[in-house]
Amino acid sequence: MNEQRRGLCAALAATAARAAWGGPALAADWPGQKPISYVVPFTVGGSTDVVGRLLAQKLGERLHQNVIVENKPGAAGGIGAAYVAKAPADGYTLFGGTISTHAINASLYKNLKYDPVKDFEPVSLIAYLPNVLLVDPNLGVNSVADLIALLKRDPSKRTFASSGAGTSTHLAGELFSSMIGVPLTHVPYKGTPPAMVDVSSGAVTFMFDQMTAALPLLQNGKLKLLAVTTRNRIALAPDVPTMAEAGVPGFQMASWQAVYAPRGTPKPILDRLAREIAAIVKEPEVQEKLGKTMGMELVGSTPEELRDLMATEIPRWAEVVRKSGASVD
Repeated sequence: MNEQRRGLCAALAATAARAAWGGPALAADWPGQKPISYVVPFTVGGSTDVVGRLLAQKLGERLHQNVIVENKPGAAGGIGAAYVAKAPADGYTLFGGTISTHAINASLYKNLKYDPVKDFEPVSLIAYLPNVLLVDPNLGVNSVADLIALLKRDPSKRTFASSGAGTSTHLAGELFSSMIGVPLTHVPYKGTPPAMVDVSSGAVTFMFDQMTAALPLLQNGKLKLLAVTTRNRIALAPDVPTMAEAGVPGFQMASWQAVYAPRGTPKPILDRLAREIAAIVKEPEVQEKLGKTMGMELVGSTPEELRDLMATEIPRWAEVVRKSGASVD
């Protein structure tokens, strides 16, 4: 693991060096008169889309330039990521990256169409998102212990949904399966909304997903919240136990949202974007919508801090993939 971490750090440092030599003339003219594309690699309505649209609006206001959101879902964000990896490194294409696209996919996919380290420049970590365990209120379970008992008792119920193969929601289900010792069938969807609809109807037994995406269905009683996957309880659901408190000690994970640019994007552009994002996450409207209302822990990091996070997260999730036996291709 240490050798893997050292190699990863070296690759990240090399990527940073390339960005530092980006064209100064290009950076001086940016953003000019050309609209900026912000690629969201998941469907409309999911947490990555919600974050991307608000961020695009705010960046547009601060840069005095249109920032247009493009949804390119599929392959746990891999389709959108591969598209951005080939885009010109001129500051006019940004990417809404996640724990899936820039940590988990590196080990889960054997034939990944992009390299999360070598093909991208980190810009800023936007936020951490609490994950939750969700079931249909009519399933007849009121706790994680009840759910585990049902899964052990009834093989027909051994299914879990996710927003796509290779996403953090997929890996959470695989980790849960390995920790409780019950084989489960993964049912991947093209995004969070259709997955939640099928869980709420009882078509699939349960799923893990971000609290942000689950809130509407929780509020109208279409889903039931059994536990949170963070180390501590969260402010949006203070009475809901953590997975550890609910009887699965050691189960802990939090998703994250970040911004990236294609490899070679000039460092002055990356730094300008990071400064703007750091200011945006402090705005009262953003704090209200993403922080208080959706439960996100807002960050607004530097490119270097996001690079350090990747150096930790990529090997961490490689170990989860190895232990769980999860595979996509």
